[in-house]
Amino acid sequence: MTKDIKLKNLFQALCDTTNVEGITSLLSDYFNTKVNLHIFYNRGNTSKDFEQFNKSVIYEFEDAANLLKNQAIFNGKRLINPLFLHNKIIGAVEIIKYKQEDIELISIISSVISIKLNNIELNYEINQSVNYSTAMKNIAKIIETQYELSYIIPLIGEIMDMFLENHLVYIYLKQNNKMKLVWPNACLDEAIIKKVSKLTAEKEPIFNKTKTVGYFPLINENNTIGYLVTKSVNKPITVLEIYQIQQLAKQIAITINRAKVYAEILKYATLDALTGFYNRRQLEERAKQETSHAKRRGTPLCAIMTDIDFFKKVNDTYGHAVGDLVLKTVAKVIRAQLREYDIAARYGGEEFVILLPFTNKEEAYLVAERLRKAVKNKAINIEKFNTKNKTQTINVTISLGISEYNPDIHSAKELIMNADKALYVSKETGRNKVVTA
Repeated sequence: MTKDIKLKNLFQALCDTTNVEGITSLLSDYFNTKVNLHIFYNRGNTSKDFEQFNKSVIYEFEDAANLLKNQAIFNGKRLINPLFLHNKIIGAVEIIKYKQEDIELISIISSVISIKLNNIELNYEINQSVNYSTAMKNIAKIIETQYELSYIIPLIGEIMDMFLENHLVYIYLKQNNKMKLVWPNACLDEAIIKKVSKLTAEKEPIFNKTKTVGYFPLINENNTIGYLVTKSVNKPITVLEIYQIQQLAKQIAITINRAKVYAEILKYATLDALTGFYNRRQLEERAKQETSHAKRRGTPLCAIMTDIDFFKKVNDTYGHAVGDLVLKTVAKVIRAQLREYDIAARYGGEEFVILLPFTNKEEAYLVAERLRKAVKNKAINIEKFNTKNKTQTINVTISLGISEYNPDIHSAKELIMNADKALYVSKETGRNKVVTA
């Protein structure tokens, strides 16, 4: 292969590569020796692909002033050629054990490398902005369907994990005047644990000496309610990341505060915000009414308690957004199979309770089987929410327990408890089945 063709192929390969590692690999192959890229960006928005340098690194080269004049440095067996863009130095290419013919070649290639590095950086910034906007939008949307902190916090944690791919993320909230870790389940960094325990009502983010760990206050109505802690696994947190995390921290604080307000309001509401079913409090009231009616009229009454099988695995595998979609879908399937006067409620988490007036246990069994089959056969499209793998649809199953009301020995509470016991047997003996108490 002639030198011209080889050089042409290198230019094409440089145009096709999408990261810094690819550039260094191509150059090392072309020059048949080790090649290092030293990169300096005065914008401070260095991407995670880049090895971040400051001016001092450039000046460490012997006779570094020549670099600033767009002149190469020859240091023993090293050839160091500057990278310029728009008359500003952005870094240098270092060829170890260079040959004489490399001097002219690297001078020719340098402009292509500079443009490619700039394009990679700009592309990163564009993607970062898109990811930032997506994270902001997703956090803002949470409050539309969730009002329990136990559900909201994991959702926020997952959103931040996806946005800050090369960071560890921790969320602390103030409880009883102390900062408690609420996401994830544990922090193994003793330095972070010690620092958070000493934080007071900070209003601005603070950082460790290497600027790899940031403590971003969650502020609501001028009160610090917690901290979003981010730890970069390899490089200092950039100026762009600091700005974006600050804005996300503001949105997180607003979302958490709204959840607390909503929780107080919804204590007196009747419907579950996610599924549209009755909430647990309202179920207890309706159960008292229906048992009273059944006893007075002498009519049968049954309760079904159902639970989505392996629901935690769904959350762990696909994320809480998919988990919410599964809950809503299962609730919709259940509602479609019930009569208008049947009563469906979200009992808690992935558990549902259904009250069937004028229904004996044999009839309730047929209803439960119909529910089980309908849920099992429902393909749930998760493509819009699933970012962890390429799965587009999933199927879930439910386990069900049935109890029949006996007015001589049962209270409303016992009716539901007996259905719960039957559900337990269903789950312990294989799941995806119906058991009658």
